[in-house]
Amino acid sequence: MYEIKTREDAQDNYEALFSAIRAHLEDENDLIANLANISAFIYHSLEGLNWAGFYIMRDEALVLGPFIGKPACTRIALDKGVCGAAATQRKILVVPDVHQFPGHIACDGDTNSEIVLPLYKNGEVFGVLDIDSPLLNRFTDIDEEYLTKIAECISGDLDKLN
Repeated sequence: MYEIKTREDAQDNYEALFSAIRAHLEDENDLIANLANISAFIYHSLEGLNWAGFYIMRDEALVLGPFIGKPACTRIALDKGVCGAAATQRKILVVPDVHQFPGHIACDGDTNSEIVLPLYKNGEVFGVLDIDSPLLNRFTDIDEEYLTKIAECISGDLDKLN
């Protein structure tokens, strides 16, 4: 089993997290199992989070996938919220204060900041990695850099997953 401890040095923590996720993806090819464990790796490795998980494209909407945190919105239209915007715009969205984001969906009223990263399979949006925090302005350039590497790693692995 993989063990990640929270570290004060964000870069070292992300290196350990990235290594654990890569190793896990090499050992397993079940999509749900991998996304569930990646949610847990992220949630338990990074401080100041209240939700980490995935939304998967289904029938022109984002449908809740594996996650760690409070119960969440089950289905998000592509024109709604940070997740819908990230999927539609095909870009990473870092939102320092979700209450200032037009159309923000408050699945958890404790969330104050969010980062959403699109995932791709065969060049098409497969879904998004969504990470929320109760802290304002929680996500830094280091978070964006390493979470982008993690999203790219997941996207690169999607073709082999069942």
